[in-house]
Amino acid sequence: MDMRLFEYVLEIYKTKSFTKAAFNLHIAQPSLSKQISKLEKELGVRLFNRNPGAVEPTPTGIYFVEKGEKILQMRNDLERGILDRKDGISGELKIGSTAITGGRLLPPLLRIYNKLYPKVTIQLIEASTTELIDLTGRGLVDISILSLPIEDPALEVKTILTEPLYLVLPKEQKQWMSVDPSFLPNHLNQNPYTLKHFSNCPFILLKQGYGFRRTVFELFAREGFEPYIAYETSSIETAQSFVENGLGLTIVPEMVIRNDATKQGISYLQLDANSTRTLAFTYSKNRYLSMNAKAFMEIYQLESKKKGQ
Repeated sequence: MDMRLFEYVLEIYKTKSFTKAAFNLHIAQPSLSKQISKLEKELGVRLFNRNPGAVEPTPTGIYFVEKGEKILQMRNDLERGILDRKDGISGELKIGSTAITGGRLLPPLLRIYNKLYPKVTIQLIEASTTELIDLTGRGLVDISILSLPIEDPALEVKTILTEPLYLVLPKEQKQWMSVDPSFLPNHLNQNPYTLKHFSNCPFILLKQGYGFRRTVFELFAREGFEPYIAYETSSIETAQSFVENGLGLTIVPEMVIRNDATKQGISYLQLDANSTRTLAFTYSKNRYLSMNAKAFMEIYQLESKKKGQ
């Protein structure tokens, strides 16, 4: 069976249209229809129901798509493995990350990577944790940097770092605050407050689908209260700006703390030693992990050793 037929069927399945699939595949629509009809005749089954306005897969068509996707993945992995052995570290590397984590962690690593491996083209994929888990599991992203826990059994996880969490408060006391932030201590071992002291305050949190949101909700559960969520956002930086304007509190990992926080009207209170988040490299167990991706992880490990992490 011609390998292109698997690509044709998968594209029709994704677009639900012969016309759109033909356009994406850069072939004529009548030619695509003829190829699929010929395939269906050879197999003795119908893969798609051609309905007005939409093309829907039959149960057999769905089975064909599931198996065909795995066959194409095996072919692509084989090709990448051979190219690795032939050309070494070159080609493309797709790295997935949420925007804030990637913005803090990736730039110094990519600077070194680009210098060492100039033949590699880097593609960054910024999305929510849920989206990145799906893309990584399907092999559409080579490697992602995500917050734990990651419960997908198809994904390999290698811990990068664990960092403390901080409560972000307006610099000046607001009417809804029972604690005056000007009296908060600067050191964790002097801190008499827990997250529960702020249980009646409004919170600005990340939207559903972000792993850090789950980490924060685990803190709330441990403290025994359910937060009042005033606003939800996809950006931790936006959440901090909302705090600066007195709209509520938020929780952030150490890497996003602003150095000029005092000037910007916010303050940070480190939570207890058990309040942390852990980041990890994540990649598919069932897909070929390229030399490009391995080299990227090795750079992080080397740089971490230099910094004594």
